[in-house]
Amino acid sequence: MTITAAPRPRGAQESPAREAGRRPTGTGLPARGWTVLLAAAGGLATETAFPDKSWWPMAYVGVCLLLLALRRDSARWAALVGFVWGLGFFLPHLWWATEAVGQPIGWIALAVFEAGAVAAFGVAWAWARRAPWVSTRPWLQVVVVALVWVAVEQVRGRWPFGGFPWGALAFSQTDAPLVRLAPLGSTTLVSTAVVVLAALLAAAVMYLLGRRWARGGATVALFAAVTVAPSLVPLPSGAESGTLRVGAVQGNVPQQGAEAMSQAREVAANHADGTMALIDRVGRGELDLVLWPESASDIDPRTDPDVAATVEDAAQAAGAPILLGTQRFLPGTRYNDYILWEPESGAERGVGYTKQRPVPFGEYVPYRDFFRRITSAVDLVTTDMVAGTGTALMPVPVERLGRTVPITAVICFEVAFDGLIREGVLAGGELIVIPTNNASFGLTQESTQQLAMSRFRAVEHGRAVVQVSTVGVSGIIGPDGVVMDQTGLFTAEQMAEELPLRTSLTLADRLGAAPAVFVQVVALLAVVAGLVRRRREASGRGRTEYGRGVSMS
Repeated sequence: MTITAAPRPRGAQESPAREAGRRPTGTGLPARGWTVLLAAAGGLATETAFPDKSWWPMAYVGVCLLLLALRRDSARWAALVGFVWGLGFFLPHLWWATEAVGQPIGWIALAVFEAGAVAAFGVAWAWARRAPWVSTRPWLQVVVVALVWVAVEQVRGRWPFGGFPWGALAFSQTDAPLVRLAPLGSTTLVSTAVVVLAALLAAAVMYLLGRRWARGGATVALFAAVTVAPSLVPLPSGAESGTLRVGAVQGNVPQQGAEAMSQAREVAANHADGTMALIDRVGRGELDLVLWPESASDIDPRTDPDVAATVEDAAQAAGAPILLGTQRFLPGTRYNDYILWEPESGAERGVGYTKQRPVPFGEYVPYRDFFRRITSAVDLVTTDMVAGTGTALMPVPVERLGRTVPITAVICFEVAFDGLIREGVLAGGELIVIPTNNASFGLTQESTQQLAMSRFRAVEHGRAVVQVSTVGVSGIIGPDGVVMDQTGLFTAEQMAEELPLRTSLTLADRLGAAPAVFVQVVALLAVVAGLVRRRREASGRGRTEYGRGVSMS
């Protein structure tokens, strides 16, 4: 089940069958032209696996096309092929960045940079597949190509400026059987499984094109088994430490696309009105906790008496504490806070969480003077946001339960980062809350992409999750990833559910970063081994040519 080309001595003649495989007949296009077309189609296909379409099998098809496109030619060509695939994927996937910036430069720059990571994967795989212990073992190629992909995916999720994990293959699988692998190995295992399936599909295609029906059929059967087998993994979702009656308020904004601070008081009033409407529906005292989103009150109620009165009235009406997002300003800097507000005592307890991963070029501008030479859009961020510290955990007193309930809370894009939520769960978090503000992204798929990540985190950690947004999409998700309630975009809506509180830890929680480290080590060893072999061949010792022909060994 080879998914790469086998080595052939330099100068050796290819068989007519292999030559036909290199240059499709009747098309007029050279082999390299086909690889570019395959890559572009693969990137576009993979994007449809994510929201809003969520056609999750297309992730296997799209990556399969990339692997087929990478079977030929040099590392340089592999870089180009990977880059084309990356553009095909990231340009539509990150379209929402245009809405946020108001001009295409941010969208294009981000997509090009992320596509560069796929180009790096192409190079890394072109080298890794030359390693002696990889090139001669077809089954190992299927595994190693997946590990190389995930290693690169992890690097782009951490570097530069803290990384950008958006578009990780794992987040396309929230409706697929593979999502049940999340509690076993987080995004590392699920993304690995996606590429393994893509590699099996690529191998099956090559077998069948070569009319090796038995091997092709066996590979298709293995593909089906790997796709379906995770369905057998149980997803416990029952309450382990009681339940929490939670209300979530999506207040909406007065004017779509308007500057946030100019309508901050109205946004806070909208969320207070939404709380009143929610209480009218469920009754006072029927909720243990009310959740408002990020930027529900960008004017800090801890320092502004009028906004404080608005929040206090809502808390009094609910007879329950409120978690809400606000901003804290200091000279030249600001912080994105999520705070606890209790009836009568307000924010006196000082319970809160400060966003630890502000978005570069969205919430702060690194190297501002340099990037201002490229575009004045950097000055749309007038005051840089500063990262907070500490664990993403908020202890919330719940009168009905007679105890404090620890809640893991991360803000907006932080849902894409594996470590922050895991730290909060390991510290005792029994429920996960994702407050977010999607008002800058218009009617794009950004909010549903984010909801898919929240669903993934629910399954990964075995916790109920509430994603609450100013404008939508908001959702309440069970520990098994099932969406219990969901709002629309740019609507004023409220949700209420009784959610299970859970304390057990999944294997993914216990393993932490260990699977990621394993992947990185194996991928690095393969790349280094391939480079060593390449250097030896270049010096004339056993020189061979890779990337040509079609091997079905």
